[in-house]
Amino acid sequence: MSRLSIGLFATALCYLLMSTTHAANADESVRAPTVVLVHGAFADASSWNGVIPRLQAEGYEVVAVANPLRSLAGDSAYVSALLKTLPGPVILVGHSYGGSVISNAAVGNSNVKALVYVAGFALESGESTFGMSARFPGAKLGAALAPPVPLEGGGKDLYIKQSEFRDPFAADLSSAQVKLAAATQRPLTEAAGNEPSGEPAWKALPNWSIYGSADLAIPPAAMAFMAERSRARRVQVVKGASHVVMVSHAAAVAKMIIEAVTATTAADAT
Repeated sequence: MSRLSIGLFATALCYLLMSTTHAANADESVRAPTVVLVHGAFADASSWNGVIPRLQAEGYEVVAVANPLRSLAGDSAYVSALLKTLPGPVILVGHSYGGSVISNAAVGNSNVKALVYVAGFALESGESTFGMSARFPGAKLGAALAPPVPLEGGGKDLYIKQSEFRDPFAADLSSAQVKLAAATQRPLTEAAGNEPSGEPAWKALPNWSIYGSADLAIPPAAMAFMAERSRARRVQVVKGASHVVMVSHAAAVAKMIIEAVTATTAADAT
């Protein structure tokens, strides 16, 4: 093969590689967002079971994370590591303590385009989950906690008494749902609830907030304060809804998540 032929071949190969890379990047840019759901304390990923099918029906990929509930920094790092493996944009959703987690996990992950707080904590740097809950009157969850379970090596696990699970946590669910949720609850460590947050991602990312007017786990006044401070794009207060608004009003929660997806996708397209 002549030098001219070799040169032409090399040039063609270069253009082919460039066009392939450009096409891959283009495909990545138009990829539909993945919705990542992070549950809170005294719950598990099944708490999103009413929301997930609604998101999937709209064509979105969904990942419901098994939040470790061990420490705020550790839980946030766990979710952050997962985010780094997901291709394309991400909408990050957190319920209750899961809100504290997503505020920290999104930091440093440029693929996260929006945050949705579902009866969730949008903490400022230095604030703790328990501290914010106690800052406003009306929370009844603390009085319903069972005696702490000592952990090997120190620390304590916290559970809600099954007999008192309904009123502060799930007052608008059926008796059967309450019994199941109380029996399958996952504990939060006392340390995680008292651990201060780092610099939150809501300062740089658009966020949405939805919570119930009858939430007795986190005072609605606390959530209103956090939503205003974070400059939430939209705040929806679901009349009569308990702390587990994503269970009792799954359609409303799914609709708000889809709103965040749509708004973010539209912004990226412009």
